[in-house]
Amino acid sequence: MSGGAIGLRAAGWAERLGVVAVFFSNGLGIGVWAACIPALKARHGLSDGALGGVLFVFAVGAVIAMQQAARLSHWLGPNAATRASALAFAASMLLPAVAPSPLALAAAALIVGAANGLEDVTMNAYASGVERRWGAAIMSSFHAAWSAGGLIGATIGGALIGFGSAWTLAAGAGLAAAFAAAGAPVLEDASRAAAAPPAGLARPIRAALPLCVAAALCMIAEGAMADWTGVYLIDEAGATTAVAAIGFAAFSATMVAGRLIGDAVVRALGRAQVVRWGGTLAALGLALAVAEPRLAPATLGFALVGVGLSNVVPIVYSAGAGLTANSAAGIAMVATAGYGGYLSGPAVIGAIAQDAGLRIAVCFLILCAAGAAWAGRAIRA
Repeated sequence: MSGGAIGLRAAGWAERLGVVAVFFSNGLGIGVWAACIPALKARHGLSDGALGGVLFVFAVGAVIAMQQAARLSHWLGPNAATRASALAFAASMLLPAVAPSPLALAAAALIVGAANGLEDVTMNAYASGVERRWGAAIMSSFHAAWSAGGLIGATIGGALIGFGSAWTLAAGAGLAAAFAAAGAPVLEDASRAAAAPPAGLARPIRAALPLCVAAALCMIAEGAMADWTGVYLIDEAGATTAVAAIGFAAFSATMVAGRLIGDAVVRALGRAQVVRWGGTLAALGLALAVAEPRLAPATLGFALVGVGLSNVVPIVYSAGAGLTANSAAGIAMVATAGYGGYLSGPAVIGAIAQDAGLRIAVCFLILCAAGAAWAGRAIRA
């Protein structure tokens, strides 16, 4: 191998690690946010329905921001847009910490959701460009970093929540900003990144519909794991606020492990089989949490959900990229459905829990996981 090729690969590794740091930063912030949700619920005296409303406002902010993310990326350049949105998300986490009332908390959630929506789109769009320049499928490694960040964030949140949600969110904001700032300088100049704005709300073609269904159903469950596992363990399993973070931590840990070995598993079994068996395993894990609403079995169930769902999104993203001449357009079709599921899922769970109870709401997630497994049949090798 020539010295020039070695230098190019070294530069590629620096950029790749920078993207890993950004994904980790976002996951860490979401993990801390998830750990603080039960405490915020108690602090403001929110019912399940009111909490679902706050999480719905979070989703509204994200959806509105995602519609503008393509313009931001085109205006600033993919690298600068990724840097700006990562730091904005970290800073926004301070707002729920100081919200004095439920209405103020909802307004803060709107802003946090908007910042997260911007970062979701810009970092994934930038990562897809890195993957193209790398010349091999590496998207799972970025999503593994996001899941690792969620695990660390949930662990930190559980450890600090005794000091109050305000201090916990402030610590999470500082750590998320630190990792984003560490990764930002090595992101390539916009002239070397993908110049075209991502089609964040692209209308799916017919061939993409099963992938969109799989992505949406998978991420409904994934979003619910982030926002409702702690509440479930407190309300149904009798866990303390500090211990309740173990549910999302278990989910995140097994998702990291699943994504780290995901490429090897896909090579061995094929895309469709991994999605089908993964969705089935997630459904079984959720069924365990419903059937045995105690700390140990419910946590084990959430861990099985992490294993099952870990590679569904990377697989459907890769499959979507092959459906169109422009791979970014195919990814955008699937990603839009996935984001919609991730952001709306927690609010749907809150609405069901308000009327029928949280265990019935988790039964709805069992149907989502089973539906994702069914949709996986349409994924071609």
